[in-house]
Amino acid sequence: MICNATLSRWHVVPAVVLMMSTAAQAQPQIPDDAKIGGFAIGCQAYTFNRFTAFEAIEKTAQAGGKVIEFYPGQALSPDERNLKVGHDQPEEVIAKLKSKLDEHGLIAVNYGVVGVPTNEDEARKVFEFAKAMGMRAITTESVDAIDILEKLAKEYNIGVAFHNHPSRPDNPDYKVWDPNYIAELVKDRDSRLGACADTGHWARSGLNPVECLKILKGRIISSHLKDLNEMGRSGHDVPYGTGVCNIADVLDELKAQGFEGNISIEYEHDWENNVPGVAQCIGFVRGYTR
Repeated sequence: MICNATLSRWHVVPAVVLMMSTAAQAQPQIPDDAKIGGFAIGCQAYTFNRFTAFEAIEKTAQAGGKVIEFYPGQALSPDERNLKVGHDQPEEVIAKLKSKLDEHGLIAVNYGVVGVPTNEDEARKVFEFAKAMGMRAITTESVDAIDILEKLAKEYNIGVAFHNHPSRPDNPDYKVWDPNYIAELVKDRDSRLGACADTGHWARSGLNPVECLKILKGRIISSHLKDLNEMGRSGHDVPYGTGVCNIADVLDELKAQGFEGNISIEYEHDWENNVPGVAQCIGFVRGYTR
């Protein structure tokens, strides 16, 4: 079922009933020492897309994060901009990323948002990269490749988290913005398939993030956790607890669901100087006690 694009501010259509165990249980556990306030929290490297992957690692650590999610195409380092993060890059990229992560005490947990082709040999490259990096999931919107994704998720024991951008009224074929669509998509699939819950993009679509999480109960693999200054498409990221996304309630719901995945802060504001905002987000989670 697809939500109406003209939804009211907090309206979400009824949840699809999901009778399965938590998807995160199928994936390797994130160590407790990589958690803050009970959650594995760090950054989506896209937060620092004005910089290189090495700088994204440095800035995530500076802000207090413990984990990081990489995306394809980011230049590796200030000294090696010719090398990029990605599954189509030479093996030396993996070694250099791992060394930099170790230097700053971070764990790479996810890779995406990445397009995954329906060609199995090409899709396998994405999973090989994630496996070599020790990641627990890939983040994608490639619903057309779901059969290949499910096969490889089982083979590699790597999760597949379907991500949501905001709704596109001019493109009715874009459906992953609706949590009901994702719930229906994965309900009869392997438990390693689920959602990357982007709370900010739900809010930009006029949806209540907490209600969206409830719809996807048992299938939330990771989250791009955002708080916005206002509902709707013009909303921009603000430190957790200062916006309209009810982040404390979101954390309550994740905790109630036994969420064991990671929270990636994807702070898409103040691009050149967003470490303070990211640090405030991490501080909010550190102080979360409910």
